[in-house]
Amino acid sequence: MRPLTLDPSFPSWAEGVCLASLGNTRVLCAVSVQMGVPAFLKGSGEGWVTAEYDMLPRATHQRRTRTWKSLHPDGRVVEIGRFIGRSLRAAVDREALGETTWVVDCDVLQADGGTRIASVNGGMVALALAAHRLRLQGFLERFPIRSLVGGISAAYAGGRWTVDPDYTRDQGADMDLNVVFTEDGRIVEIQATAEGEAVPPEEISRVLPTLFEAVQTHVFPAQRAAIQEGLRRFAPNPSSP
Repeated sequence: MRPLTLDPSFPSWAEGVCLASLGNTRVLCAVSVQMGVPAFLKGSGEGWVTAEYDMLPRATHQRRTRTWKSLHPDGRVVEIGRFIGRSLRAAVDREALGETTWVVDCDVLQADGGTRIASVNGGMVALALAAHRLRLQGFLERFPIRSLVGGISAAYAGGRWTVDPDYTRDQGADMDLNVVFTEDGRIVEIQATAEGEAVPPEEISRVLPTLFEAVQTHVFPAQRAAIQEGLRRFAPNPSSP
Protein backbone atom coordinates (compact mmCIF):
# COMPACT_ATOMS: atom_id res chain seq x y z
CA MET A 1 0.00 0.00 0.00
CA ARG A 2 0.90 3.63 -0.35
CA PRO A 3 1.68 5.43 2.92
CA LEU A 4 -1.48 5.81 5.04
CA THR A 5 -1.78 8.57 7.64
CA LEU A 6 -4.87 9.21 9.77
CA ASP A 7 -4.58 12.52 11.64
CA PRO A 8 -7.26 13.25 14.28
CA SER A 9 -5.76 16.60 15.28
CA PHE A 10 -7.16 18.75 12.46
CA PRO A 11 -8.86 21.81 14.06
CA SER A 12 -12.63 21.41 13.79
CA TRP A 13 -15.91 22.11 15.56
CA ALA A 14 -17.13 18.64 14.57
CA GLU A 15 -17.86 15.90 17.10
CA GLY A 16 -15.21 13.75 15.41
CA VAL A 17 -12.63 14.59 12.76
CA CYS A 18 -9.82 12.90 10.83
CA LEU A 19 -7.59 14.00 7.97
CA ALA A 20 -6.92 10.87 5.90
CA SER A 21 -3.85 10.75 3.65
CA LEU A 22 -3.36 7.84 1.25
CA GLY A 23 -0.36 8.47 -0.96
CA ASN A 24 -1.07 11.89 -2.47
CA THR A 25 -4.81 11.67 -1.74
CA ARG A 26 -6.11 13.85 1.09
CA VAL A 27 -9.65 13.64 2.51
CA LEU A 28 -11.02 15.57 5.46
CA CYS A 29 -13.65 13.52 7.34
CA ALA A 30 -15.88 15.18 9.92
CA VAL A 31 -18.82 13.79 11.91
CA SER A 32 -21.85 15.85 12.92
CA VAL A 33 -24.53 14.47 15.23
CA GLN A 34 -28.07 15.75 14.74
CA MET A 35 -31.26 15.08 16.66
CA GLY A 36 -33.90 13.09 14.78
CA VAL A 37 -33.84 10.41 12.11
CA PRO A 38 -35.23 9.92 8.59
CA ALA A 39 -38.97 9.34 8.41
CA PHE A 40 -38.66 5.58 7.91
CA LEU A 41 -36.90 5.27 11.31
CA LYS A 42 -39.12 7.52 13.44
CA GLY A 43 -40.38 5.68 16.50
CA SER A 44 -37.97 2.77 15.96
CA GLY A 45 -35.50 3.79 18.66
CA GLU A 46 -32.67 3.37 16.16
CA GLY A 47 -30.27 5.98 14.86
CA TRP A 48 -28.85 6.50 11.38
CA VAL A 49 -25.38 6.92 9.91
CA THR A 50 -25.01 8.55 6.52
CA ALA A 51 -22.22 10.14 4.51
CA GLU A 52 -21.80 12.99 2.07
CA TYR A 53 -18.82 13.16 -0.29
CA ASP A 54 -17.49 15.92 -2.50
CA MET A 55 -14.29 17.30 -4.00
CA LEU A 56 -12.81 20.76 -3.83
CA PRO A 57 -12.52 22.41 -7.27
CA ARG A 58 -8.75 21.91 -7.51
CA ALA A 59 -8.60 18.50 -5.86
CA THR A 60 -7.85 17.14 -9.36
CA HIS A 61 -5.44 18.11 -12.15
CA GLN A 62 -8.04 20.36 -13.73
CA ARG A 63 -10.55 22.56 -11.92
CA ARG A 64 -13.97 21.01 -11.35
CA THR A 65 -17.16 23.06 -11.19
CA ARG A 66 -18.54 23.23 -7.67
CA THR A 67 -21.37 20.76 -7.16
CA TRP A 68 -23.87 23.37 -6.01
CA LYS A 69 -23.53 25.21 -9.34
CA SER A 70 -24.78 22.22 -11.31
CA LEU A 71 -28.48 21.86 -12.13
CA HIS A 72 -28.19 18.10 -11.72
CA PRO A 73 -26.54 16.07 -8.96
CA ASP A 74 -23.17 14.53 -9.80
CA GLY A 75 -23.96 10.80 -10.01
CA ARG A 76 -20.43 9.78 -9.04
CA VAL A 77 -20.46 12.03 -5.97
CA VAL A 78 -23.82 10.62 -4.83
CA GLU A 79 -22.76 7.00 -5.46
CA ILE A 80 -19.52 7.37 -3.49
CA GLY A 81 -21.35 9.02 -0.60
CA ARG A 82 -23.70 6.03 -0.44
CA PHE A 83 -20.75 3.62 -0.57
CA ILE A 84 -19.15 5.38 2.41
CA GLY A 85 -22.42 5.52 4.35
CA ARG A 86 -23.17 1.82 3.87
CA SER A 87 -19.62 0.91 4.89
CA LEU A 88 -19.68 2.93 8.11
CA ARG A 89 -23.16 1.79 9.14
CA ALA A 90 -21.76 -1.74 9.38
CA ALA A 91 -19.50 -0.54 12.21
CA VAL A 92 -22.34 0.77 14.38
CA ASP A 93 -24.95 -0.60 16.75
CA ARG A 94 -27.68 1.78 15.65
CA GLU A 95 -29.86 1.08 18.69
CA ALA A 96 -27.10 2.57 20.86
CA LEU A 97 -27.38 5.86 18.94
CA GLY A 98 -30.99 6.47 19.91
CA GLU A 99 -32.96 8.47 17.36
CA THR A 100 -30.06 10.60 16.17
CA THR A 101 -28.46 11.00 12.76
CA TRP A 102 -24.69 10.91 12.40
CA VAL A 103 -23.51 12.62 9.20
CA VAL A 104 -19.98 11.89 8.00
CA ASP A 105 -18.81 14.63 5.62
CA CYS A 106 -15.91 13.54 3.42
CA ASP A 107 -14.33 16.39 1.45
CA VAL A 108 -11.49 15.57 -0.92
CA LEU A 109 -8.73 18.17 -0.69
CA GLN A 110 -6.50 16.39 -3.21
CA ALA A 111 -7.26 13.33 -5.34
CA ASP A 112 -4.76 10.77 -6.59
CA GLY A 113 -6.81 7.58 -6.55
CA GLY A 114 -8.61 5.80 -3.72
CA THR A 115 -10.66 8.76 -2.48
CA ARG A 116 -13.63 6.61 -1.40
CA ILE A 117 -11.31 4.23 0.43
CA ALA A 118 -9.51 7.07 2.20
CA SER A 119 -12.96 8.41 3.13
CA VAL A 120 -14.01 5.10 4.69
CA ASN A 121 -10.76 4.71 6.61
CA GLY A 122 -10.73 8.29 7.86
CA GLY A 123 -14.50 8.37 8.40
CA MET A 124 -14.21 5.33 10.68
CA VAL A 125 -11.74 7.19 12.90
CA ALA A 126 -13.91 10.31 13.01
CA LEU A 127 -16.98 8.20 13.80
CA ALA A 128 -15.25 6.36 16.66
CA LEU A 129 -13.93 9.60 18.14
CA ALA A 130 -17.40 11.17 18.01
CA ALA A 131 -18.81 8.10 19.76
CA HIS A 132 -16.13 8.21 22.47
CA ARG A 133 -16.69 11.92 23.05
CA LEU A 134 -20.46 11.67 23.34
CA ARG A 135 -20.19 8.59 25.56
CA LEU A 136 -17.87 10.46 27.93
CA GLN A 137 -20.28 13.39 27.95
CA GLY A 138 -23.16 11.10 28.94
CA PHE A 139 -25.03 11.62 25.68
CA LEU A 140 -24.85 7.88 24.89
CA GLU A 141 -25.72 5.14 27.37
CA ARG A 142 -23.34 2.68 25.75
CA PHE A 143 -20.54 2.77 23.22
CA PRO A 144 -22.05 2.20 19.74
CA ILE A 145 -19.06 1.00 17.71
CA ARG A 146 -19.23 -2.77 17.17
CA SER A 147 -16.14 -3.16 14.99
CA LEU A 148 -13.74 -1.12 12.98
CA VAL A 149 -14.23 -1.27 9.22
CA GLY A 150 -11.40 -0.68 6.79
CA GLY A 151 -11.23 -0.43 3.03
CA ILE A 152 -8.77 -0.99 0.23
CA SER A 153 -8.79 -0.74 -3.55
CA ALA A 154 -7.15 -2.77 -6.30
CA ALA A 155 -6.77 -2.56 -10.07
CA TYR A 156 -6.56 -5.48 -12.50
CA ALA A 157 -4.55 -5.06 -15.71
CA GLY A 158 -2.49 -7.36 -17.87
CA GLY A 159 -3.40 -10.44 -15.84
CA ARG A 160 -2.20 -9.06 -12.50
CA TRP A 161 -3.53 -7.05 -9.57
CA THR A 162 -2.12 -3.81 -8.17
CA VAL A 163 -3.11 -3.14 -4.57
CA ASP A 164 -4.02 0.46 -3.66
CA PRO A 165 -3.26 2.01 -7.09
CA ASP A 166 -2.76 5.71 -7.59
CA TYR A 167 -4.67 7.59 -10.31
CA THR A 168 -2.22 6.70 -13.11
CA ARG A 169 -2.29 2.97 -12.42
CA ASP A 170 -6.03 2.98 -11.89
CA GLN A 171 -6.78 4.74 -15.18
CA GLY A 172 -5.32 2.00 -17.35
CA ALA A 173 -6.89 -0.93 -15.50
CA ASP A 174 -9.39 -3.45 -16.89
CA MET A 175 -11.18 -3.56 -13.54
CA ASP A 176 -11.45 -1.37 -10.45
CA LEU A 177 -12.14 -3.19 -7.18
CA ASN A 178 -13.05 -1.61 -3.84
CA VAL A 179 -13.56 -3.77 -0.75
CA VAL A 180 -14.45 -2.90 2.86
CA PHE A 181 -13.79 -5.45 5.63
CA THR A 182 -14.65 -5.81 9.30
CA GLU A 183 -11.85 -6.64 11.71
CA ASP A 184 -12.71 -10.35 11.65
CA GLY A 185 -12.49 -10.52 7.85
CA ARG A 186 -16.14 -10.29 6.86
CA ILE A 187 -16.94 -8.25 3.76
CA VAL A 188 -19.12 -5.17 4.16
CA GLU A 189 -18.85 -3.80 0.62
CA ILE A 190 -17.39 -5.22 -2.57
CA GLN A 191 -17.58 -3.05 -5.65
CA ALA A 192 -16.06 -4.30 -8.90
CA THR A 193 -16.36 -2.57 -12.26
CA ALA A 194 -14.83 -3.73 -15.53
CA GLU A 195 -13.72 -0.68 -17.50
CA GLY A 196 -11.87 -2.69 -20.15
CA GLU A 197 -11.85 -6.46 -20.59
CA ALA A 198 -14.27 -8.47 -18.43
CA VAL A 199 -12.48 -10.27 -15.58
CA PRO A 200 -13.09 -13.94 -14.60
CA PRO A 201 -14.75 -14.22 -11.15
CA GLU A 202 -11.97 -16.44 -9.83
CA GLU A 203 -9.57 -13.50 -10.14
CA ILE A 204 -11.57 -11.58 -7.53
CA SER A 205 -11.65 -14.61 -5.23
CA ARG A 206 -7.89 -14.95 -5.64
CA VAL A 207 -7.08 -11.40 -4.58
CA LEU A 208 -9.46 -11.05 -1.60
CA PRO A 209 -7.14 -12.73 0.97
CA THR A 210 -4.31 -10.43 -0.07
CA LEU A 211 -6.54 -7.38 0.28
CA PHE A 212 -7.71 -8.39 3.75
CA GLU A 213 -4.10 -9.00 4.81
CA ALA A 214 -3.21 -5.48 3.66
CA VAL A 215 -6.12 -3.97 5.61
CA GLN A 216 -5.29 -6.04 8.68
CA THR A 217 -1.62 -5.08 8.53
CA HIS A 218 -1.87 -1.40 7.59
CA VAL A 219 -5.36 0.04 7.98
CA PHE A 220 -6.70 -1.29 11.28
CA PRO A 221 -3.48 -0.52 13.24
CA ALA A 222 -3.45 3.03 11.79
CA GLN A 223 -7.09 3.51 12.78
CA ARG A 224 -6.51 2.28 16.33
CA ALA A 225 -3.48 4.54 16.75
CA ALA A 226 -5.40 7.56 15.42
CA ILE A 227 -8.33 6.89 17.76
CA GLN A 228 -5.97 6.66 20.73
CA GLU A 229 -4.28 9.90 19.69
CA GLY A 230 -7.62 11.63 19.27
CA LEU A 231 -8.81 10.44 22.67
CA ARG A 232 -5.85 12.10 24.36
CA ARG A 233 -7.29 15.46 23.32
CA PHE A 234 -10.44 15.12 25.41
CA ALA A 235 -10.05 12.08 27.70
CA PRO A 236 -7.52 12.21 30.57
CA ASN A 237 -7.12 8.41 30.71
CA PRO A 238 -8.10 7.00 27.31
CA SER A 239 -8.85 3.30 27.22
CA SER A 240 -8.24 1.07 24.24
CA PRO A 241 -11.07 1.37 21.67
